[in-house]
Formats: sequence, C-alpha cells, structure tokens
Amino acid sequence: MADYTEYAGPSADWIALEPSLPKLPDVSLEELKQLLNKSREDIAAQAMSSGLSEKVQLKDYTIIARDGFKLEARTYRPAGVDPSERLPVYIHFHGGGFLFGTLPSEDGICSRIVTSRVEKGEPVVVFNVNYRHTPEYRYPTAWDDVEDAFVWAHENIAEIGGLSDQVVVGGISAGAQLTASLALAQLRGDNKKVAACPKIRGQVLMIPCLVQSEYYGSRLDLLKSPELSSYKQCAQAPILPVDRINMFMSLLGVAGAGGAEKDLRMNPGNATAEEVKALPPTTFGIAGNDPLRDEGLFYAKLLNDNGIPTDVHVFRGVPHGFRRFGDKLPLSSKYWDQVMSDGVSWALSSPQAGAFAIKSD
Repeated sequence: MADYTEYAGPSADWIALEPSLPKLPDVSLEELKQLLNKSREDIAAQAMSSGLSEKVQLKDYTIIARDGFKLEARTYRPAGVDPSERLPVYIHFHGGGFLFGTLPSEDGICSRIVTSRVEKGEPVVVFNVNYRHTPEYRYPTAWDDVEDAFVWAHENIAEIGGLSDQVVVGGISAGAQLTASLALAQLRGDNKKVAACPKIRGQVLMIPCLVQSEYYGSRLDLLKSPELSSYKQCAQAPILPVDRINMFMSLLGVAGAGGAEKDLRMNPGNATAEEVKALPPTTFGIAGNDPLRDEGLFYAKLLNDNGIPTDVHVFRGVPHGFRRFGDKLPLSSKYWDQVMSDGVSWALSSPQAGAFAIKSD
C-alpha cells in the first residue's frame, strides 16, 4: 500500500519564494484569463530574448478542425540543422486548466526542448498546438482538437520536417490529460484516423490531471490510508488548491454526467490493466505538493505493472505549475527541464520495462 506524503515538503526554495507571490486579482473570469495569458506570454518572451530565439526556427501553421475552426500551431526546429533534414517530432499540448494558454505562451518551453536535444546530439522538431479553451468551448472540444491536430501532423509530416514513425506526444497539466487520452484513443480505435496513424512512440506527462475528483474515490484503496491522499494533504496547496481544480472542471460542463467515470477521454487514469497494455513508454513528472500527485503516481504504477516502460520523477516539495518561477526555484526548474527533454529521447530509445521506481530531486 502506498504513502507518497514524503514528497509534499515544502522545499526550502519554495518557503523562501512563497511570501513574495502576489495574490490573484479579484476580477472576472475573462479578465483573469487575459491577465494570466499575458503573464505566461511575457515569461515565454523573456526566455526567448535570453538567447533561445537565436537557436530555433519558428514556423506557424493553420489546422482545420473537424467543425471548420482554424487551430493555431507552430513548429520549433534547431537553427543549425538543415531544413531538409527529417527529425523526430515532439507534439506539445500546453497546460492551464483548459482555460488558460496561447500559442506564444509555450515558446520558451518548446525552444528549451529543442536546444537541449541539440546539445545532446539528438535533434528534434517540436510541434506546438493551441487547442480551444473554456468557457467558450466545453468538453469534448479540446479533445477533438488534439486528435485532429495529431492526424494533421501525420498528414503533413514532410511539411513540418518530421519522421512519422518517431512521434512522441506530451503535455503539461491539462495538456498531459489530453495527451494520455490521445494515447488511449489510438489504441481503442474510436477515431479511425487517429488509429490509422503510426503508433505513438512515447508520451511525456508533466504534472498530469488524470481523473476527475468526483471519480477519484476508487483509487483511495491503493493508499495505506485515505487520510494520506494528496487531495487531503494538498487540499490548500499553492497554485492549484482543490477548489481551483473543481472550478476548472466545472467549466468543462461534464460534472455529474452519466457514465463519465468510465469515459477515458475525460478520465484516462481510470483505464483498466487491459486497456493500458499496449501504451508506449511513458515519462512522468509529478509535483510533490499537488492534489494531482497521487493520481499521476497511481497511473505510472498501473502502466509499469502491465509491462509499459515508465520513467517516473517527483519534484519534491513544490506545487503544481512551479516551473513558471524559473530561476527562483533553480534546482526544481532545472530538474523539470531535464525530465521533459530527456523524456522525448528516452521514448525514442525503445526502452524496456523494469521495476517500478520513483526518482526525485
């Protein structure tokens, strides 16, 4: 029986940083969305201006979704690699509770992956997709967008300079949930176009949301005691307390929907052993002081127990979304970048399954 409370912390770096953090302003949802999207874009622009922009080539694309909506997408290629060279592809889906996130808000994240892989002699092209958000678009719009973008990437793999048999998918928070759902969808075959694409080589799930809180109870029996649940221990955690998770989920419009517990698009963490057996190698990056901590570790254990290679990392003592604070949390941020970047190349290395292990900083 599991007990993951040792990872909650808080870390010394977080204790030093937290008093300086501003509180969220008391504004409308639309104003909050604008403010946080701008903040995320400013952080990304600062990262690009620090030297990243010279190392990557950006190119924008338009994807026509199944309902005719025009989705934004962007590729990031190493500046020093011949444009004609076909590279492995990492498809990226941003976080933000299905509410926040823009195309340029991910420029820093995507560019760091590109530059890191070049430094290690393993260049990749990153494909960043801006799926649609709540409250304007409810479930399952974002899920449909991700599937459509995945198919588009394969149909246009030569245009983006990629290798169709070397595609890794991944994301952060809500984007990790979309990633996990996509990987399962390819196995189920509900979307024939997704199923017909070459098998995903790997997935990178960073601080993933995997089960709606109202359908989380069935996992508590995996713990030594229900009182040890991260939903209890981290209920008031910074950045993403439980009440904020519930707010994000309510905007999707699926609360109380019949059959939602077994809807693996919405709750990939509730997949059965049989349903995960053919998933690709999976990297997990999980925050220790996060209500979502346990569901990430439960899913990692489920995959590992069923023969899927897993590489599991916990960022000890920091909350959900901590990476935005960059050099104010230097050790954890450096570890995050390493996990995310190495997760891509590790999946492409055709790793073998081993004993379940949790690594931490």
